[in-house]
Amino acid sequence: MESDYLFSSLPIKKVEGILPEIVTDLAVDSRAVNAGGVFVCIKGFTVDGHAYVQKAIDQGARVIVASDTVNVDAEKVAVVYVEDTTRAIALLAPRFFNYPSKQMTMIGVTGTNGKTSVSNMLNSILQQAGEKSAVTGTIGFNLDGVLYETENTTADVLTTQRMISEAVNAGCTTMTMEVSSHGLIEGRLSGTEFDIAVFTNLSHDHLDYHQTMDNYGHAKGLLFAQLGQDLAQSKFGIVNADDSWGRRMKEMTPFPILTYGVHEQADFKAYDLNLTAEGTSFQLRSPVGEFEVSMALIGEFNVYNALATIAALFAKGLEMTEILDGLAVIPAAKGRMERVETDLPLTIYVDYAHSPDAIEKAIQAILPYKNRESKLIFVIGTGGNRDRKKRPIMAEKASIADYVILTTDDPRDEPYDSILSELEAGMKHDQYACIGDREEAVRHAVSVAERGDIIIFAGKGHEDFQIVGKEKLPHSDAKIALDEAGKKFGEGIVEK
Repeated sequence: MESDYLFSSLPIKKVEGILPEIVTDLAVDSRAVNAGGVFVCIKGFTVDGHAYVQKAIDQGARVIVASDTVNVDAEKVAVVYVEDTTRAIALLAPRFFNYPSKQMTMIGVTGTNGKTSVSNMLNSILQQAGEKSAVTGTIGFNLDGVLYETENTTADVLTTQRMISEAVNAGCTTMTMEVSSHGLIEGRLSGTEFDIAVFTNLSHDHLDYHQTMDNYGHAKGLLFAQLGQDLAQSKFGIVNADDSWGRRMKEMTPFPILTYGVHEQADFKAYDLNLTAEGTSFQLRSPVGEFEVSMALIGEFNVYNALATIAALFAKGLEMTEILDGLAVIPAAKGRMERVETDLPLTIYVDYAHSPDAIEKAIQAILPYKNRESKLIFVIGTGGNRDRKKRPIMAEKASIADYVILTTDDPRDEPYDSILSELEAGMKHDQYACIGDREEAVRHAVSVAERGDIIIFAGKGHEDFQIVGKEKLPHSDAKIALDEAGKKFGEGIVEK
């Protein structure tokens, strides 16, 4: 890209040295710099990019973007000084990739729970309808059926723009993104032009970061505010009418709103729900008529996820028949109330639930299918050095289960006792165990299980690691449980 064009996106700057006519790449990690590229010095929580300028130059950087003084050979490397390099990369990244989000339909999904399920349902139905589609979020970056690992639910602004550009180059016509409150507040979506904003729900989570529910709700609302004000464009907001925070989302945008729900009046309303252990069906009242809906997903929470998906795809312009045909064949999102396939005499689910509301919904989805003689065992964990206020509430919700095992998700640097004692304060009965080591907790869950019992492992979902201290260690609830259960029951295992 021509450097004059790229850097014209920075209205206030000071240039030392001579900018090359062309720059080849943009990087915020010195290890990722390519010859002829630009290195932007970002000040993070633990690392300051200014300390890696020489490494970037050694890698071939021709331009450094900095806010602090850096020593370079001005004959070989130009320096662009700005006040705030984080703001600078937010302006540079979309321009470098030619504003890729303007080149296809962008759907953003935000909320406390359901983001991953709704995003993957949207992507799956679009592909079933014959459209090239991409999705990015907690599970990774799925580019037209190929999955790539990502670090956060909402990636940094440079990675985000690069992924959108890759989707455009691959011929995708729609991209769906899980949009986290952290990503919105920290500007990771800068330069991303959304066409459809979806709100699932809002409940207690991340208050270590946002401090109050008002702040948290405001952060989610930014997705709707960032749809803009140009009413010549065709854009939509999709809002859960049964969630009290839905009204806040409506107030954040001038664009048309489509609502969905089960209890309140809504544009897309489900009624006559039939919830079974094998799947779900319901009647749908919509702006274009009434339909019978069937899907393999279980639980009322998945009815909401399905309604959000239907409304978003209707806004995009798909026919109801192709939406509902696609919905009928969707499997559960990886790690979202995912039943572990096995020949063992146990029913095992893995789920990502790590907020009080999600825990309650996970248990309520399974309770109707538990035999009177069997018990529901629930393994609940929470992360170290994170929102501590939600811990006792999580355990209170988990108390609906017959037997609860309190453990950790990613303990990080916090001692087990600290995490477990705060969880334990919320327990409503004495049928529980406190086991800090998650692998031990998983094995204990199987050891107390009997034939016909149901175990839900909550908190890790699709993740195959645990963060202990500063290390990412391999960990899979499903694999550990199957190994332990195989030993206990001595029967064949089928794992898919």
